[in-house]
Amino acid sequence: MSGRRGIVPLGKLDVTLLGLSAAYGVSQVHVARVLGPLAGQALRLQTTTSSNVFAGILDGWGERELARYRSHLPPDMIHPVIYAAALTAGAARLHQLSPLPTPIRRALLTAPAVSAACDYAENLAHWHLLDHRERITPGTIRATGAVSNLKWTLALGSLAYLAQGFIRAWAGRGSGQR
Repeated sequence: MSGRRGIVPLGKLDVTLLGLSAAYGVSQVHVARVLGPLAGQALRLQTTTSSNVFAGILDGWGERELARYRSHLPPDMIHPVIYAAALTAGAARLHQLSPLPTPIRRALLTAPAVSAACDYAENLAHWHLLDHRERITPGTIRATGAVSNLKWTLALGSLAYLAQGFIRAWAGRGSGQR
């Protein structure tokens, strides 16, 4: 095959990564579909560190919106393990393509699990606060907002690092570099 690039067969980790990425996509679409028009407000509810903003969002929702938000929580208890597994598989695959320095590799393998744990903590706190509005205090919402913001930072930071790493690894492969 001189002068022609052949198709590189997919390895076991590639198939795992593709499967988990597809599962993540389906899960994310499902959670967004369940939230429907509340998705933007739900994100604001998650990330606020203000008890006034948090309570104001809940107070602005009627029974239908509260039921919709509550109904997204069961599928959102499965979602974190899916995205954590996909990001972890991505880190492992990137390391195969382009060996990562040990501290970065450790961070990329740890961050998704910490992010998922934060997601679970946030979901449980919100589930509780929906029925116990008297517990919506400045300290509680600062803590839940900080946990949620850490979740988003770790998940999106991992995804951004992996995306640029794959682009660089694939660009190097295409140009004959390693």
